Amino acid sequence: MRSVGEKFIQYLSSFFADDTYVRSIRRFEKFVSKVLSAALLIVISVALLDLILILARDLLQEPFGFFNRALIDIFGLFLNILIALELLENITVYLQENTVRLELVIATSLIAIARKIIIFDFSKFSHSELIALGIAIFALALSYWLIKRLNSQLRSP
Repeated sequence: MRSVGEKFIQYLSSFFADDTYVRSIRRFEKFVSKVLSAALLIVISVALLDLILILARDLLQEPFGFFNRALIDIFGLFLNILIALELLENITVYLQENTVRLELVIATSLIAIARKIIIFDFSKFSHSELIALGIAIFALALSYWLIKRLNSQLRSP
């Protein structure tokens, strides 16, 4: 008869065998992805409700039909929700395909940086920071174009 210690060591060695260990990691990744997507659904719902309340309040207060907030701030709220939806799509694709689609990640990054440029406040930031954002957008756009081109070449015979 084997002792409890021997059984435990055998269990650990079988758990850390490559196949079992990798399967355990994948299950954990799936669990974390599902928790993240559920949390993101809550965040998107709250952000959408917040946006609707802000729009309703601004439209119903005098002067009617004008926004008390700067239009740029409202665009920022819209883009926040759009970015959250893109993140949710990234997680969904990961859960379905068990891969991260680089094209989708770069598109999400482009939207996030475009949002930053749209709501850019020149009184708080320097022109060099705007130039850095422009360079980042150029690099991401070039990456996106290269990936799209490579994917289309791989698909065509």
